[in-house]
Amino acid sequence: MSSHQNNTQTMKPATAAKKLGVYLPATPAEFREGVVSRGELNALQTDPPEWLQDLRRDGPHPRPVVAAKLGVSISGLARGGVTEALTTEQIDALKAENPQWLEQERATQAGVRKEAARLKAKRADQGESRAGETRP
Repeated sequence: MSSHQNNTQTMKPATAAKKLGVYLPATPAEFREGVVSRGELNALQTDPPEWLQDLRRDGPHPRPVVAAKLGVSISGLARGGVTEALTTEQIDALKAENPQWLEQERATQAGVRKEAARLKAKRADQGESRAGETRP
């Protein structure tokens, strides 16, 4: 067994970019080529530098962020033919255009959310009814 000389927890740039909600290829080279410590990640989240603020505002955004901004699932993006990162401007243009696939995927996502809420309420009701039961 080897002992760790350095107990600082680090992560790959891809992991840090995912946690920051940014598209890795759009980050500066020094970010992509190094490793990110937990402390550095916390500092980036607490006091984001200009490049991070710009990426979060203007993009390009990774697919999970694009999906959230459009109100659809990542699978819905793929079904709609969106497989690349999009800028905020491109997302706004898609919203304004509101193609059929986007309308359909938003309706699907709304149905999924409604069903999840219904199941959560049902479980909560079942939990309340069981709480009143006495066990022999």
